[in-house]
Amino acid sequence: MNFRKALIMMAAILVAAAVILFNLNDRLEAPDPEDIEQYYRETMYYQELEDGSVQCEICFRECIIPLGEVGFCRNRRNVGGTLYNIVHNRPSAVQRDPVEKEPQHHFLPGSEILCIGTASCNFRCKFCQNWSLSQQSIDEVGRTRDLTPEEAVQRAVDAGIPTISFTYNEPTVFYEYMYETAKIAQEEGLNVIFHSNGSMNPAPLRDLLQHVDAVTIDLKGFSDEFYSDVSGAELEPVLQTLRIIREEGVWLEIVNLVVPTYNDDPGEIREMCAWIYNELGPQVPLHFSRFFPAYQLTDLSPTPVETLEEAHRIAREEGLSYVSIGNVPGHEYNSTFCPECDLQLIGRYHFTVTAYRIDDEGRCPECGEEIPGVWQ
Repeated sequence: MNFRKALIMMAAILVAAAVILFNLNDRLEAPDPEDIEQYYRETMYYQELEDGSVQCEICFRECIIPLGEVGFCRNRRNVGGTLYNIVHNRPSAVQRDPVEKEPQHHFLPGSEILCIGTASCNFRCKFCQNWSLSQQSIDEVGRTRDLTPEEAVQRAVDAGIPTISFTYNEPTVFYEYMYETAKIAQEEGLNVIFHSNGSMNPAPLRDLLQHVDAVTIDLKGFSDEFYSDVSGAELEPVLQTLRIIREEGVWLEIVNLVVPTYNDDPGEIREMCAWIYNELGPQVPLHFSRFFPAYQLTDLSPTPVETLEEAHRIAREEGLSYVSIGNVPGHEYNSTFCPECDLQLIGRYHFTVTAYRIDDEGRCPECGEEIPGVWQ
C-alpha cells in the first residue's frame, strides 16, 4: 500500500515536471519570423545583460526580462537577447472621437481625433474603465487589425481629422509604435496627443514630447498607499512626469477619477490641488471625473455628484483656474469659464461643444483675460 502511494506520488511529480517543462518550452519557443517582421519592433530603451536577459528602461518598473519572457506590461518580449515590442502595427482599437472625450478642454475644442490603442498596461488599476484592453495581453484581447504608422497617418489625413491620439490602454507599453506614428504625423502637419498614466521614464518621455502637442495625464490619487494598493504602481514617477511635461512646454491637462471611499477624501484632494498649483501652476486644467462601477470594483456605487462638486470647490479655493466635472452629462461645470469674470467661454454637453466665445487672440471677449490653450 505504501509502495503504491509512493508510485502515485512519483507519477504526479513527473507529470508536474512535464507541465512545467512544456510551459517553459512554450515561452522560449521562437516566434514566427513573419510575426517578427510585421508585428515586432526592437525597443528603443533597454540594456542587454550578460546572461541573455535584458533590462527594459521605458517605465519606472525597469523590468529585468529573461530569455523568452515578457515584462510586467506583457508587451515587451526578450527574443534571443533582443527586446521587442510585440504589438507594433496591430492596434486593438482605432476610431474617431471628439477631443473632449480625451478629455482635452483647451485643445482645438469641437475638433475630432483619430484614437489608437493596443493592448495591456503597466498598471493594474482595480477600477479600470478600459480593462478589456488594458488588463489583457494582445493574444487575450484577440481583436486586432493591421495598421502601420504610415497608414494611420494617411487615414487621419484622408478623413480630414487634424489630430492623432494614443489612448484607451497605456501608450507607454506601445511606445515605439506611438513614437514612429507621432514623427510621421508631425511631418504631415497633424497634431499629436496622448493620454497616459504618467509612468514613462524621463529619457523616453522627453524624446517623445518633441513630437507631441498635448498630453492628458491621469493623476489617480495623491498617496503612495492608493497607488500601491489600488493601481499596483507608484505616485512619484507620475509627479515627475507632470513636471517634465510642463518643463518641455507641451500643453497639459490632468484627470482625477474620483472613486468613492478610495481617493475621495477632501483633505487628500486639497493636498493634490495645492501641489498642482505650486508645482505646475494655476492654469493647468484639472478634470474631476465620475467613477462608474467597473472591473474589480463593481460593488461600489457611482461617485455622488455632490462629491465631485466639493472637489471642484476645493480646487478653486486652492487657486486652480480651470476645473471641470466629467462623466456627468449636462453639469454646469463641464463647461469652461473665465477665471476673472466668470463668463462661460466654452459651453459643453458631455462631449459636445454647444458654445464657443474665446476670441481670435485666445482671450475672454468680456474682460480680455488671456486663456491658455491651443485654440482654433
